[in-house]
This record gives sequence, C-alpha cells and structure tokens, in this order.
Amino acid sequence: MRVTRDQAAEAASSLPPDAFRRMDESADDLFYVPTRLVTHIDDGAIAAVTDLYRNLLPAGGAVLDLMGSWVSHLPPEVAYARVAGHGMNAAELAANPRLDERVVQNLNLDPVLPFADHSFDGAGCCVSVQYLTRPFEVFAEVARVLKPGAPFVVTFSNRCFPTKAVFIWQSVDGSRQSQLVGHYMDRAGFVDVSLQTPVPEGGPGDPLRAVIGRAPAA
Repeated sequence: MRVTRDQAAEAASSLPPDAFRRMDESADDLFYVPTRLVTHIDDGAIAAVTDLYRNLLPAGGAVLDLMGSWVSHLPPEVAYARVAGHGMNAAELAANPRLDERVVQNLNLDPVLPFADHSFDGAGCCVSVQYLTRPFEVFAEVARVLKPGAPFVVTFSNRCFPTKAVFIWQSVDGSRQSQLVGHYMDRAGFVDVSLQTPVPEGGPGDPLRAVIGRAPAA
C-alpha cells in the first residue's frame, strides 16, 4: 500500500526532535553553488555501486538518479530508455552525459518530485541520503514515481560534508545508518527492504553500504 507524504511526514515524530538538524542551517542552495566535479567515494566503492545498478536497474527502463551530480555510476554498457537526473547544481548535472533530463531542486525545502506517478523502472541515490532533512517525505515521493515492484537503491559510505549531514546520521555507526535508511523505506511503504554491505569496513578503501527496497503495489 502506498504511503502519502503526510503519513510519511508523521513518521519523523518517531525520532528525536533534533534528528534532522545540521551544524550549518544556512541555505542549502548557497552551499551547493560551487561546482564540484569530483567523486566522493573511491574507485572500489564506485565499482560496487555500478554492480548494484547493473543487477537491479532494468536495461531499457526509465531510471531516476536522485540527488546526483556529474556522474551517475550507471554501467556504461547498459542502455536505458530514459535517465532523469536530480541534483542541486545545474553545472554538475549539465556535465553528466548519461542524463536525458535534469532537475535542480532542494528536496529539504520541497520534497515533491516533478514526475508523474509510476514514471520510473528504478531509482538510485548515491552518497547523499545523509543530507535529507525530510527523508520520509522524499522516500514516499520516490515510491510514488516508481512503478510497482521497481527497485530503489540507496548507497552510502563513511564520508560526508559534516556541516550539512543531519545530526542523527552522525550520531550512529555504519550498521545503524543502514537501519536508519531501512526505517525511512519501511515508513515510506517500500517492501522487501534489504540491507547489504558490498564493501565492508576495515579494508584499504572506502566502505560501501546499500539499502534496497521495492516500490509497493498501487
């Protein structure tokens, strides 16, 4: 069963009142003015993200790259009918050759995605979930724009911009962060939610965790 944005917003009350505050509460739009054509995880973690997308996002389908930038980490050999990119910096999105359309939007101010119901066959959000101050509403929106059963792949490492990551994210370790994202998915109506660790901590490179859910039936 699909969850409305209002129902999702109520889920935030299950967490401490300051859970989604940040050290830097200045306008996010200003923070993302500088164009950062860099990757935020190393090559091993990027390869793990790409493998997840290769296995989960259907070839020939419509894909949403949520909170993206100049690179989508999609498998280069796979063709998609449509790749819509959402982000905070127009220049970064313009530099991304995989995107067919681009949306610049601050989800912390407006969590409503500008796409029709059941528009996408899959969605990914790479190393950005820690910056959401209204994650339950955003995840409910992702569920709305996905077709029933379509995957939502959320990946993250131990890196972040600490002044803009929400307090609850920085107060827990990697496994609890996975549980937190799983909580977002559960309360937004996703089903078959799984927590994975494609690149474990303790190795020479960046760790990578993934939380994967499926959009509910209409």
